[in-house]
Amino acid sequence: MVAPLLRVLVGPPEAAGWDDAGRESRWRELGYARPPSSPAARQEHAALRAALLDAGAELVDLPGSDDLSLDAVYTHDASFITDRGAIVLRMGKPARAAEPARHAVFYRAEGIRVLGEIGEPGTVEGGDLVWLDATSLLAGRGYRTNAAGIDQLRALLAPLGVEVIAAPLPHGEGPERCLHLMSLMSMLDEGAVLVDPGRLAVEIMEILRARRFGLIEIDPAERDSLACNVLSLGGKRLLAFEENPRTIARLRAAGFEVRAIPGRELGGNGGGGPTCLTRPLRRASPT
Repeated sequence: MVAPLLRVLVGPPEAAGWDDAGRESRWRELGYARPPSSPAARQEHAALRAALLDAGAELVDLPGSDDLSLDAVYTHDASFITDRGAIVLRMGKPARAAEPARHAVFYRAEGIRVLGEIGEPGTVEGGDLVWLDATSLLAGRGYRTNAAGIDQLRALLAPLGVEVIAAPLPHGEGPERCLHLMSLMSMLDEGAVLVDPGRLAVEIMEILRARRFGLIEIDPAERDSLACNVLSLGGKRLLAFEENPRTIARLRAAGFEVRAIPGRELGGNGGGGPTCLTRPLRRASPT
């Protein structure tokens, strides 16, 4: 999750129906804080795209479809990538049920191997999956990723030599405003993690400390503006929302180069950070 980003799948707002009155009207069902603003979403997504291109990443757009909801801009959640191919997930949020199939179509069109799919009754969302290293995956057990889904993921990854470590997530504000694991921690490089210790379970904190990760804490006042969700671009470069200046200052003081982009609409309203808005397809091989 921290090697230089080379190729990434993104979901343009227009492909996710941000210009479609019918889909925009379902914002309450999706858990948005207020009616969506298509112009603001497009502007913020353009800033995201520019930052990714400047970092040297190739961008690939998720094709639009009438069955996608506004949440399809958050391409991280519906599928998962390994060195051997993709796993198509199953969403815990009913309004996003169509997304995994669209990701599967994309992968097959691109010639990317699909290793398997999460099936009923399992649910797994990508925002709950964090690589700790090349053979260890932390899976947050919460409202969007259940025990059956984690068991299926474990079976799919075992032949690759990957250990899946299940860890509990907090109730937070409940199922409608769920907290993905990536809302509570972000890998920064091979040795450092950005954390929200006020919300992380003791078990996760113990795992991180046992593995001797350096922990950088967010400013708690910036929790609701997704301060803990940052995207590693590789080489100690990070992408974060500009609404979190105090947390960004802490990251810079720790030696990271941080590019800040606006996130009031896609982040503050829709609830997804820079990581959520990207599905990395390829990163550079470790040196």
